[in-house]
Amino acid sequence: MKKPSTYCMLVLALLVSLNSFSIPKLNSFPAAVATIYLDFDGHTVNSSVWNSGLPLLCAPSGMCDSSITEVFNRVSEDYRPFAINITTDSTVFLAAPLDKRIRVIITPTSGWYPGVGGISYISSFIWGDDTPAFVFCNLLGPNSPKMVAECCSHESGHTLGLSHQSVYDASNCSIPTLTYNPGVGAGEIGWAPIMGNSYYKNMSTWNNGPTPYGCTSAQDNLTILSTQNGFGFRPDDFGETLNASTHAVAANNFSVSGLIATNTDKDAFRIQIGTNSNFHLAAIPGNVGANYIGSNLDITVELYNGLGTLIRTYDPTATMDVIVDTILNAGTYYIKIDGTGNANVGDYGSLGSYTLNGTSGTLPIHDVSLKGTVDKAKHNLNWKVIADEPIRSIVVERSIDGTQFDALTSLTGNDNNFSYLPYQTGVMYYRLKVTSVLNQIMYSNTLALKATDKPEKLFTVSTLVQQTITVNAAANFQYLLSDMNGRTVSTGKAFKGINNIPIANQPGGMYVIQLFADNSNGSTNERQTERIIKQ
Repeated sequence: MKKPSTYCMLVLALLVSLNSFSIPKLNSFPAAVATIYLDFDGHTVNSSVWNSGLPLLCAPSGMCDSSITEVFNRVSEDYRPFAINITTDSTVFLAAPLDKRIRVIITPTSGWYPGVGGISYISSFIWGDDTPAFVFCNLLGPNSPKMVAECCSHESGHTLGLSHQSVYDASNCSIPTLTYNPGVGAGEIGWAPIMGNSYYKNMSTWNNGPTPYGCTSAQDNLTILSTQNGFGFRPDDFGETLNASTHAVAANNFSVSGLIATNTDKDAFRIQIGTNSNFHLAAIPGNVGANYIGSNLDITVELYNGLGTLIRTYDPTATMDVIVDTILNAGTYYIKIDGTGNANVGDYGSLGSYTLNGTSGTLPIHDVSLKGTVDKAKHNLNWKVIADEPIRSIVVERSIDGTQFDALTSLTGNDNNFSYLPYQTGVMYYRLKVTSVLNQIMYSNTLALKATDKPEKLFTVSTLVQQTITVNAAANFQYLLSDMNGRTVSTGKAFKGINNIPIANQPGGMYVIQLFADNSNGSTNERQTERIIKQ
């Protein structure tokens, strides 16, 4: 995974008191009673269950403010779905009930319990005697905010009743192959369970999987955390019902923050579009850096019309965020936010905070109307564009099913017609993608045309050219272009469909192009010769 570029280190040259450090005072959910205290400034532990009952003087972490803040933000996002406060303020911790709090000491004092990144007692959160957990930052990086944060969440998870998440051989359920599940995948959506080994994966979440006590012993992290410690999930912030009561946002410019707290939680928002507009939406999971470092929520966005009918689902497979760029006609729309899975993990632990940023703007293109006729096998298209701004480009798109379109050819904004031999039987669907000089886009209506005859030739070639020779081919082919003296000008291979063969660097005059069809198409007319006049 991508690690932070630098780690802040504080070198202690003199013996200083444990109270001389000023730690940023941060709280993730101040209204919550239950509390996890991240203690960075050192602490003296007097406990019968640690260090053989002897006093334990834990040195300060030595981490700088920016690293402490990153650790806090990462741990806060891990516990964001729950009604629990992550704090760096000791006074907040001491004000919490004894049986609803835990102190996690982040310290380089690790020699008394060597060989581990941290240590804690399972379910000690509710013991009521302030038995702390430990994270040994000198062994994590050292002082890597990523690794320290993962260990803080992991050890806190133990105190809240969780065991490790393990990996078993598919053919042997008696012994785990790995006590700590290291996860799968890489990059932004590389995943590991928090209660496994999550140091080296970007996306770390709570999990429902096997423990070291047997591959059939599944541990439902979310249920244990939310039912056995005196706190549950946070209250729902936005409902998912699509009607007049749905939370409304201003379509022209809005920013809203929310939380997906449970597997069934979905957040809905209502948008009123006044005129035909471009609509842009960025749905961004909570994170601590570029490429959504530290994110737990893999977002999916659903777009509905005013009747509550789903228009489209946006769920990119390789990223955790969602970007929507589309055109909406005037009317009411709804967007719905949910956590989703990806190639590495399901949606069980895809929970956390997010931010939505949306804008819309009036289109300078008012109308694009496409018409067409069939002349034997040829499809003749013509169109009319009404716009306030000049048109930069017009792309003719085609489809064999009316759903999935690909670009057929790109034309200038001054063009208003195009002819095409589809070289296939059945119906062909067409539409235009029109782009203005302001980079605003509008699509035309979809037109369906059916060929009535098969074309007589395998190739249709533009014979009067300036820059390129356009070849519309029924099959993959090779070509040989010669001048009138028989000198070869160029050769090459091209593909079925429309191809542009450059001729701009040649002088004006007459040329001959020979086209050789790929034999795999089974055609009996495999060679075609055409004369070209370059102006």
